[in-house]
Amino acid sequence: MRFAVFLAIVLSVWLVQHLYVGWRLWPVPAFASAVGRRVLLAGLAAGFLSYPLGRILYAVGWHATGRALEYAGAVWMGTLFLLFASLLFVDLVTLGGWVLRPWVGGLRTAALGLSLIAAVVGLVSAKLGPRVVRLEVPLASLPPAADGLTIAHLSDVHLGTILGPHFLERLIERTHELDPDVVAITGDLVDGDAGVVEEMLPQLRSLRAPKGVFAVLGNHEYYAGRDRSRALLRNAGFTVLDNAAQELHPGLYLAGVPDARGSAQTGAAEADLQAALVGVGEDAALVLLQHAPEAEQAAAEAGVDLMLSGHTHGGQLWPFHYLVQRAYPHYAGVYRHGGMTQVVSRGSGQWGPPMRFLAPSEIYLITLRRANG
Repeated sequence: MRFAVFLAIVLSVWLVQHLYVGWRLWPVPAFASAVGRRVLLAGLAAGFLSYPLGRILYAVGWHATGRALEYAGAVWMGTLFLLFASLLFVDLVTLGGWVLRPWVGGLRTAALGLSLIAAVVGLVSAKLGPRVVRLEVPLASLPPAADGLTIAHLSDVHLGTILGPHFLERLIERTHELDPDVVAITGDLVDGDAGVVEEMLPQLRSLRAPKGVFAVLGNHEYYAGRDRSRALLRNAGFTVLDNAAQELHPGLYLAGVPDARGSAQTGAAEADLQAALVGVGEDAALVLLQHAPEAEQAAAEAGVDLMLSGHTHGGQLWPFHYLVQRAYPHYAGVYRHGGMTQVVSRGSGQWGPPMRFLAPSEIYLITLRRANG
């Protein structure tokens, strides 16, 4: 039932976006002729069908055709959002075309052109892969011997039919170039099909760090099947922190909880911060892996010194971050909660559109420092 409701909402939004874009582009001079309008209608129909049809064809075994259609549909998904946002902005400026009437056609044409340019920029940005963000975080309770320990923070890779072995190979190479002591994956390594990612297990097993690779479940691991996702991560050689903590160094712990939203949506509420911290001394330095940037105050009060999260993608496509920020005020970057530092990654991959527009993907390389005073 939850999935049916979710699917109905997604398809409704998908349809409304197509209808709105078609409505606003219909009078644009480029589509004013009979041929132009046929091209517009055919393009919108093809765009509407490409992504779901690609998923269906892949599921029934037409893998090559399904992947190609899914990729084309994902590119269209991002382009459609940019078109929707830019045309809506024109409507806000012109009050739906009631003011500045002589300019409306030109403004909508400009919105079309700028959206296509933004889509190309977004595709190129995603192809370049994640940037490296270097950050030093002081921890008051960090043992002197752990000063300088480094953590490579990966999040929201979304491996699947769109981001596959080639992308994963480049991501692992870039991570190894940073030579971190620890690799921390804060969920959504799997997009939605665990079987596709299982084919990449030999590559995943090559991801290594001296003190280990640790992971927590994100909402997409639940959508892909939580038990199968856990098994996949463990088969890759990762330590899955399910409401658990592990001592990285005497006096320094890494704890993790599975995603609360994903577990609740699938009817298997599992996140339990207090259970994760059992056995962690009050004087120990504590790093928490949690997929979504929420319940920060509870984490700070529980004694967490550094909280690593992702989930938001930083909006992924500007101006979507304005909506994301309403749900998650701490949607990207570094924040403070009393004595706790929170780092929210924009993600190391992409979901849906293979695009990044004004929200680059990233790997955080975090160096732990012993705070003075």
